[in-house]
This record gives sequence, C-alpha cells and structure tokens, in this order.
Amino acid sequence: MAAESLIKRKLTATFVTTMIPSMILAYLYMADSVKSEYPHGLGGSFLGWLSMYSMYIGIIVLIYGNLVSVGLEYLQKKWFVKHIWLYVLLHGFFGLANGWLFQEFTLALPGMIVALFYALIDRWLFVRAKVQKSFKMFFLVPFVICGLLWGYFQIMSEPYTMVDAIEDAAANGTVPDVFPKSVGKWEGQIDGYRVERETTAKKQEEKNI
Repeated sequence: MAAESLIKRKLTATFVTTMIPSMILAYLYMADSVKSEYPHGLGGSFLGWLSMYSMYIGIIVLIYGNLVSVGLEYLQKKWFVKHIWLYVLLHGFFGLANGWLFQEFTLALPGMIVALFYALIDRWLFVRAKVQKSFKMFFLVPFVICGLLWGYFQIMSEPYTMVDAIEDAAANGTVPDVFPKSVGKWEGQIDGYRVERETTAKKQEEKNI
C-alpha cells in the first residue's frame, strides 16, 4: 500500500511538473506570434510547442527526477525526517545536473527551478495523502489552464483567407512570376496574342476516408 501511494504521488508530481513549465515555455514562445503580421492557427501551434516541451521535460522528470526524488525521500526518512526544507533544497541541487553535464548555465537554472517545483508539489501531495485527500485537482487544474491558453490563442488567431494562401504560395515560389501574386487577372499581349492570366484560390474539400 505504501509503495502504491508513493508511485501515485510521484507520477502525479511528474505530471504537474511537466505540464506547468511546458505551458509557460509554450506561452512565452507563442507570445510574439500574436503580434505577427499573419497570426494564423495559433491555438494549434501552441499545442504543438506544448507537446514538444512536455515530451522533453517529461522524460527527464519521469526518469532522472523520480530516481533522485525516491533516493532523497529514503535519505530524509533515515537522517533528516523533520527537515523538509533540506529535502526541497537537495532537489534543486540535483536539478542543476543539465548545466553541469553540458557546461551551460542557461540549462542549469531552469533545471533547478523545475526540480524545486517538483519537490514542493511532491511535499504538498504527501501532506494531502496523509489526510486521505484526493489528487484529482492536480490533474484537473493543468488541463483547465491548457484549455484557457489554447482558447486565448485561438481567439487571437485570424482566419486563413484566400489572399493569405496566395501570398504564402508566392512567398514560397510556387506561383510563377508570370501570374499575379494576389487575387485578380493579368491581361496583356504575348507574341501577338491577347493573354489573360488569373490567380485565385479555393478551399480544398475534406475527403471522408
């Protein structure tokens, strides 16, 4: 029973520690996109960056973070059971590992912050487990925040129009120079022939598979 409670607590702490920093990083990355000239599909982009950050952070926390945390919890129970501050501080110390490994301070500081956050969440869960309180809130809150951020970026997005499609095609070199680079027609004489060239765009119909 004790082992089951430990696993449940560590996995819950892993989920929260993965989601919250990942959402913060994804939001910071996407913040400038809101001010861009063509802010299209920002909600989907936010979820994409969230997935990338959460995969990277989640793997590190799940494997390295939990191994360190279980070891520190064993040491705490054996030598410094009343010193919760030391338990949290040691998590931050081991969180610096990325910076030591790659000799890069910009990796060490975020690693330490995430490790400290993990330790605080873990201790909070430990207290709740002792009084038999549910962990549901720790799963619900990150999903609610994620939904709100996705909704914010969706609201800030502009619809992708026919004009945008043509401009993107022209920018990527898929529209020959002899065709108008905006919606409209070109008329002129080529080798004695009257020629019309037209640029337009049509939304592709979805095919049911």
